[in-house]
Amino acid sequence: MDYKFAFFGTPRFAAIVLEQFITQGLIPSVVICNPDRPVGRKKIITPPPTKLLAKKHDIKVYQPEKLEIGNWKPARSAGGLEIGEVDFALVAAYGKIIPKEILNTPKFGTLGIHPSLLPKHRGASPIQTAIINGDEETGVTIFLMDEKVDHGKIIAQNTITIMDNDTYLSLEEKLAKLGEELFIKTLPEYINGKIIPQEQNDSEATFTKKFETQDGFISFDVLEAALQGEKAFWIHKKICALNPQPGIWTLKNDKRMKLLESELKDNKLVLKKIQIEGKTPQTLN
Repeated sequence: MDYKFAFFGTPRFAAIVLEQFITQGLIPSVVICNPDRPVGRKKIITPPPTKLLAKKHDIKVYQPEKLEIGNWKPARSAGGLEIGEVDFALVAAYGKIIPKEILNTPKFGTLGIHPSLLPKHRGASPIQTAIINGDEETGVTIFLMDEKVDHGKIIAQNTITIMDNDTYLSLEEKLAKLGEELFIKTLPEYINGKIIPQEQNDSEATFTKKFETQDGFISFDVLEAALQGEKAFWIHKKICALNPQPGIWTLKNDKRMKLLESELKDNKLVLKKIQIEGKTPQTLN
């Protein structure tokens, strides 16, 4: 497929999608991602996963702090393209609101890959929310982006079953690969006018939130009850959904204990890996 396109994406989900594209020969003209940010306790300035991947494959990278139509001149001076010179733009977990004037500039518009079955789970945490809610299935949506969050017309969707022990990381990888496969299959049909994008049913829309550190707290009493079978399913799903970020934790003897991995056995919660404050992670039998 010989297209000129701009790829908007920053975190691991976007990097998995981008890597699959590169493997299939669908190479973006420029990758737009967030600026390098401080990461971890030592606040080490770290480039986004998509930047590292793009640099590895000699793809131009553009990291505007503020995304405006006028900021595309630096992209050209860096060897990239102006937004009007691409056939389409693709967004996969970019992390910034893209102005309407940029979304509408490419010839075939700006398409999004969202890891949920829109209009369900719009927003920042669709994968975590699907797991923590106990959803039996989720999927990916290819849609034509507009100025509202995850609101545009749907081009294609595909569904996947959520397995009992799917974690955020395992489901994220599955959905990223599913999204790439669906996009490559769908793109020629969309470009050739064989697909008519369909409006989302806003009355069925649900919305997600960004999970914070406090969302990962489980009281020790609740944890002990789950180990005996009380609400074990929901605690297990919470552990699966919120690791590695923001993480699940409890307090035992006034020390923070991270709950890193779990499973269900005989309807009871079984902890597989924990980390007590000040110590290295510990695998449990």
